[in-house]
Parts: sequence; C-alpha cells; structure tokens
Amino acid sequence: MTDIVEHEVDAGIGPSSDWSPSPGRLPARLTEVGIVTTWAVSTSRSWQHGRMTPEELVGRALEVAEEGLRAGEMPIGAVVAMGDEIIGRGHTSERTRGRRLVHADLLAMIEADERLGWTRREQPLVLGITMEPCLMCLGTALTLGVSEIYFGLDAPDDGAAGVASVWQPGTQDGIFFPLPAMTGGFLLAECRDQFRRYADMTTKPHLRRYAEAMAGLPAH
Repeated sequence: MTDIVEHEVDAGIGPSSDWSPSPGRLPARLTEVGIVTTWAVSTSRSWQHGRMTPEELVGRALEVAEEGLRAGEMPIGAVVAMGDEIIGRGHTSERTRGRRLVHADLLAMIEADERLGWTRREQPLVLGITMEPCLMCLGTALTLGVSEIYFGLDAPDDGAAGVASVWQPGTQDGIFFPLPAMTGGFLLAECRDQFRRYADMTTKPHLRRYAEAMAGLPAH
C-alpha cells in the first residue's frame, strides 16, 4: 500500500515533485504472480458460511477510506475481520498525525491486535483494504496471523504482492503463521473514484499526479 503524506516535498516526505506513473506498468501484473489473482468472487454470503465476502470487506474498507478523504487524507482504508465481525479499522492518517508509519492497514491491524491480545482466535483473520499492502504492512499481517488479504487497487511503487509470490520462509517447522494469501482487483471503480475526488481536492501537484494515476486518469 502506498500512503503519501501531504507535506512539502523538500521536507523529505512523500513522492518527489517530479513523480509520474511508470510507463508500461499494467494491473495485469497481478495475474502473473503465483499467489495473487484478480478474479472476482461472488458477493453471495454462501461462498463461505459465517464470513464476509471479499467485496464486503473491501466495501467496508471503502467506507473507512471515505472518512479519511473527508479529513483531507489520501483515500486508503482497511478493515480486519474475524468471521463476519470487524475487529479493526483504519485509514491513512499521515496528514492528520504528521507521521509516516500510520498506514491504513497497519492501524487496522494494531486495533485488532489490541482487541485480541493473546486470546484464541475463533475464526481466521482476514484483511480488506482499498490498495495493495506494502512490505511493512504485509509483515505486520504475517505477525498478526492474517490468513487472507483482499484489496482493490495495485500499489505502483511499494506493493508487496510480487514479493509475497516468491517469498520462501527459512524453516518449514510451522512455528510461525504462514504468509497471507493475497487477492486483488475488487471494487476497482469505487477505489478509483475516491482517488479522482482526492485529485480534485489536493493542492499539491505531485500528489495530484499520483492520485490521477491511481484513478486511471490520463497523464497531463
């Protein structure tokens, strides 16, 4: 996931002032790595009894991202579910908190961890997020014991799906949780629309270019 704080570029935070989307990078990349797919899963709750569907999870993450957008944040939201219950939620908060390590999925997982502690999980933990997690957040998901990650948009700069597809643990002893399975491409139109609206509201040219790229708008 790419979270970008809205501060001056010369403060060393956020993308450079000449940031532009990398030419030739296609969303189809996700179909080329073993652990990630972009197929849609039925919205029927019967897909697995007692669990939220991927579309429901990403839909709830979109609601959280909308809260962030209203606060002037880049619209990235995340939720952690256990069964059909949301136990953690968060949106990008770099502008509000003035810090870097406040990614949406990281905040959602911290909230879930604070709630669960060391108690036994009755059902698997699942993460839904509007953008592909970064390496930091993938590592957090691994440590928390998240079994599946469903996301909307690709992260063009720091998405971890490619790394997840080739990652090999140093042991097969099963002491730690396995790496979460990652599936992307859910509710793309809704995710892009939030970035389109963010592009319209931000006053930072480099953030506008980034948001326009995420929204699928033509480069200026």
